[in-house]
Amino acid sequence: MKEFSKSWIGSKKPGKQRKYRANAPLHIKKRYLSSHLSKELRQKHNMKSISVRKGDTVKIMRGQFRGKTGKIERVDTKKTEIYVQGIEMKRKDGTKSFYPINPSNLMITEIDTGDKRRLK
Repeated sequence: MKEFSKSWIGSKKPGKQRKYRANAPLHIKKRYLSSHLSKELRQKHNMKSISVRKGDTVKIMRGQFRGKTGKIERVDTKKTEIYVQGIEMKRKDGTKSFYPINPSNLMITEIDTGDKRRLK
């Protein structure tokens, strides 16, 4: 049985939905890395959401770090995870490590405008 199929239309079964997302190629997984824009940015750019990038400032909307803001440190396309500056968990040995956050739980408050083609 194939791991990923381009002709897959959809299924009600959550397991098949998870399988599709987990085994999708990177050019399709990139689509899952988008977050909502804040109200000011939504009005300014006339968009509801945009894909996140390193350097964007985000606010966490869900989870144990709800309400905190920080700059995106790293974007992991393979695992569909975002790592935000200042959002860390403590390990047993005392060292800190970044806490992975799903992009659906973030809201972009400031866009990194280094790339001019990004907002077109």
